[in-house]
Amino acid sequence: MDLTIPTRRQFLSSAAGCLAATALGGCGGRRPIRRRPNIILIMADDLGYCDSGCYGGTAARTPNIDRLAAEGLVFTDFHANAPMCSPTRAALLTGRYQQRCGIEGVFGSFTKKPYGMEHSETTFAEILKASGYATGIFGKWHTGQPPEYGPLRQGFDEWRGVYGGADYHSHVNRVGRDNWWHNEELSPEKGYITDLVSRHAVNFIETNRERPFCLYVAHFAVHFPWQGPGGRADFSKGVDNSSTESKYGSRTDRGAAYAEMIESLDRSIGDIVGAVRRLKLTGDTFIFFTSDNGGHELVADNGPLRGYKGSLWEGGIRVPAIAWWPGRIQPGAAAAETAVTMDLFPTIAAIAEASVPVDLSLDGRDLSPVLFNSAALAQRTLFWRYHGQRAVRRGQWKLISRGGFFELYNLDDDIGETNDIVASIPKLAAELAAEYRRWEKDVTSGVTWIRR
Repeated sequence: MDLTIPTRRQFLSSAAGCLAATALGGCGGRRPIRRRPNIILIMADDLGYCDSGCYGGTAARTPNIDRLAAEGLVFTDFHANAPMCSPTRAALLTGRYQQRCGIEGVFGSFTKKPYGMEHSETTFAEILKASGYATGIFGKWHTGQPPEYGPLRQGFDEWRGVYGGADYHSHVNRVGRDNWWHNEELSPEKGYITDLVSRHAVNFIETNRERPFCLYVAHFAVHFPWQGPGGRADFSKGVDNSSTESKYGSRTDRGAAYAEMIESLDRSIGDIVGAVRRLKLTGDTFIFFTSDNGGHELVADNGPLRGYKGSLWEGGIRVPAIAWWPGRIQPGAAAAETAVTMDLFPTIAAIAEASVPVDLSLDGRDLSPVLFNSAALAQRTLFWRYHGQRAVRRGQWKLISRGGFFELYNLDDDIGETNDIVASIPKLAAELAAEYRRWEKDVTSGVTWIRR
């Protein structure tokens, strides 16, 4: 028997024929495999570490997120790959450091020449689609301009949502253009963005309930403009909205508007999990909920963490994360393992029993031992780079550099990063700095950086 794992080119080119054969009994005459589990990834945008009740938040009511946590596993040391949206979402899609595909900054609004993540990059959607999964994304894409660099060119069967940012009510972006898409066409649709994302996500579950599906719910909430469901549109078509205060929403009670947005996000999660329960799919469905970066400094609650969105302090990159799968994940569990967004690719590939091309090297690690066996991950060193900031994490130690100056923290004793101990342990700081330099050389060698 030939057990050779195909290369990416062989793997993807043979997928269509294999899927057709599977419907008739499997590739090569094998019997049909048992149903594989459904995968639902829910990513919030700019949700602070302590914005939800299960993480200690009190400003908004989050009963659905809290129930997800009570019935699943809560991570206390989960990190975004970057303190901003585009690079983190690229790492999620590829299972690799975002630097490897040249996406380290945030994609801007539309330009005359489309650009985005290269089609040669392999996404988790392509891997799962080749394994027989229906694949859908609803919400924010933000790793390339559609249609040329949209989700349908990266393994997704269906997409409804926004490219980058938009007004929650008018769906107009900062430069005054319509920004609500259905697959590869602009397709205006009335409604509050969070509610629309939720509705289409539930429809996708209902449509594909008889087959394994991968649903990526890429929420725009709770990113600014801060507009609750009952608010009004602030962005106007044909107007440069980026230079006005409407960038953050017109309401003076900004905190109240933000709480309404969190509660709308929570209702969406309730709708999605509710559909899974109603269709009796709980035993067959793995859900993972997290945020693409830390909360915005003007509204979010990052609790004891220092810094906010855009920084490599913990407040910019440590994010809420919850894993849920009744019957497989112990309810009410907590994990203190250090994990990161790019770990989700190998994790869902393992859960789905999906083959990964032999020539595809992933930086993320499979979290299955943590999720299902309460096991510890082998120690590793993690790295971040964003706009002149550098950070290295190994165990409890975190080295951070800004403007060429280094600071060292023991996060077990000092989660707020208030006590710099670099002067007392200079050898450790030097070791971490050397590891960073080797990593930086590795991930950026030969990379073509994408214009933003």
